[in-house]
Amino acid sequence: MGSLNNYLSIADLERAALRRLPACVRGYVCGGTEDGQSLAESRRHFERLGFAPRGLRNVAQRSPAATLWGQTYSLPLGFAPTGFSAIVARDCDAALARIAREEQLPFIISGASTVPLERLQQENANRCWYQAYIPGDMDRVRPLLQRLRQAQIPVLVITIDTCVAANRENLQRLRFTVPFRFSLKLLLDGLMHPRWTLQVFLRTVLGEGIPRFSNLSHEMGPAITQEPPNGFRGGRDRLDWDCIRQIRELWDGKLVLKGVMHPDDARSAVAHGADAIIVSTHGGRQLDGCIAPLQALPEVCAAVPADFPVLIDGGFRRGTDVLKALALGARMVFTGRPQLFGAAIGGAEGIRRAVHIFRDEILTDMALLGCAALDEVDSGLLRRVGHPMAL
Repeated sequence: MGSLNNYLSIADLERAALRRLPACVRGYVCGGTEDGQSLAESRRHFERLGFAPRGLRNVAQRSPAATLWGQTYSLPLGFAPTGFSAIVARDCDAALARIAREEQLPFIISGASTVPLERLQQENANRCWYQAYIPGDMDRVRPLLQRLRQAQIPVLVITIDTCVAANRENLQRLRFTVPFRFSLKLLLDGLMHPRWTLQVFLRTVLGEGIPRFSNLSHEMGPAITQEPPNGFRGGRDRLDWDCIRQIRELWDGKLVLKGVMHPDDARSAVAHGADAIIVSTHGGRQLDGCIAPLQALPEVCAAVPADFPVLIDGGFRRGTDVLKALALGARMVFTGRPQLFGAAIGGAEGIRRAVHIFRDEILTDMALLGCAALDEVDSGLLRRVGHPMAL
């Protein structure tokens, strides 16, 4: 593995991770849907925005700390929910929770994760958020909310852009499915990547058995090789604003809607009592042909009250990416793939390395922009590439 300090960028971690992971795992982690337009667009839009930095500013004492709902975090960065991460590194969910605690970042537990949320809460000192794939069936939702209350989950994140399964052609070609199904192609793929097979697959299976869908509902789900009782996506196509209204009446904690890309949905989220929204295209893994989250961000921010937190994920790889989102009005950025790349290379310490890369870049970029605090990073520092006028 060598020293993790030799990985100087998220791109370095990605290249090394892709060499180590079998093709099916690479496809699951990195792939998008259909032609991959949404996935590519999320990255391209960063290149369409450039900085107009200020000079001769005293930036000797810089702070990248961010505050949300009275909680201060070390960076304007959090871990997005990444389901099925056990295929990247052994006990990956627990490592994510622990590093998030140690680095003082928010961590969103995925409803498709394999480590029980109660254990993850212990790893992160009761500061984990939970992301749910909610069906439009309140009889199934109420027991889940009760489990979250008992686990003292403070923030419920409801994903709104997964009403049906997306057309993941890349995974079909790789014969990779969720629930997981063994095949000769997958077996040969594993044999060609012995380090992953020994350190991830065999250590997991021999140590804990086949991972389970631990957090999909109010009870422990089946092994990842089996279909959950109500199907993996059963009832999600009936989730609507009336369900959100009922959930808001039942849930006393913070409520966040993830996958908001249209200003009308942002307005509805405010009207239905949400505490924040996440602008997101699900990592380019749902509807293909979407605009970039960064492109949607200004219009979404304009649709909500000035003090309403708008968060974002999708394609963030550099400190400058994070600062562009903050300049456009985001309160915080969430990343998914970068910490999985780190986990694939170095487990928990690889995740930490990904965080430190972002931290070091953000601190450097703040100085070069002429900003000592995050509230100084605003749209006045941005220009559309090729256009001299401000946004």
